[in-house]
Amino acid sequence: MSDVQNYLSPHRLDDAVKAMAGGDTTVLCGGTDLSPQTDSGLREYAGTLMNIRRIEGLSGIDLIDGQIRIGALVTVTGIGNSQLLDELAPVLVEAADQFASDQIRNAASLGGNICNASPAGDMIIPLLVLDAVVELSSWRQGTVHTRQVSLDEFFTAPGKTVRQENELLTAVIFDQPAESFVAHFRKSGPRPALEIATVSVGIGGRLENGSLSGVRVAMGAVAPTPLRARSVEATLEGKTLDAETIRAAAVDAGEQATPIDDVRASAWYRRHLVCVFTEEVLNDVLEN
Repeated sequence: MSDVQNYLSPHRLDDAVKAMAGGDTTVLCGGTDLSPQTDSGLREYAGTLMNIRRIEGLSGIDLIDGQIRIGALVTVTGIGNSQLLDELAPVLVEAADQFASDQIRNAASLGGNICNASPAGDMIIPLLVLDAVVELSSWRQGTVHTRQVSLDEFFTAPGKTVRQENELLTAVIFDQPAESFVAHFRKSGPRPALEIATVSVGIGGRLENGSLSGVRVAMGAVAPTPLRARSVEATLEGKTLDAETIRAAAVDAGEQATPIDDVRASAWYRRHLVCVFTEEVLNDVLEN
């Protein structure tokens, strides 16, 4: 903390993005990633530390004109307890239930989990399945300017995104899923609800007459960034969801994954888990 010269805790979005306009600002929300990273020396605080937890209007979960909007300050607990998401996008609730511990869920924000840009980020995988976009806000020409970026295009490398220094992630938005949309999430770790994912898989699509359409497949911890598995999507699109199709999708998933060996798992084991989870999730989808 020795590098911090100013501390800000704005209540208004315009004040927050004005403060970020000059750069040299570290954004703090829950701190569940930031604190251990700075304590270990992986990151350094900028000259200004800005706590955004109190900014008005960024803590809601709303359905507006056929789109679900989740404010960046919504905690993982808030997602897990949301009746709206449980009814319309239960795959997010399913992922939240496997996220860390109760204490961390109470503090960790959705925006922070996304901006941390971990290839294993738990909430990122179901959001990719939901074809979400992120809203980025900045101060330009005397007003708050916003732009939207597809979550699929947001990540560039481990810990890196297209967000500019002067931009604040303010919301995540996705279309209300169709009534026939079914999705599931699966994660593996030594203790799945408390550990960083060794591998995670999310799959969703409209299930009608035994076949999937509008398929979205996402995988975590098997590539430098969270991965949209487009070849797996193509294998499943419009096909009858039978044993043969499920086996073919599992093989494709293993081929598209590019995992590494590290202290948590070997590349071989991760690729094997991707195949197993793809098959299991698709069987879950079929059962629903």
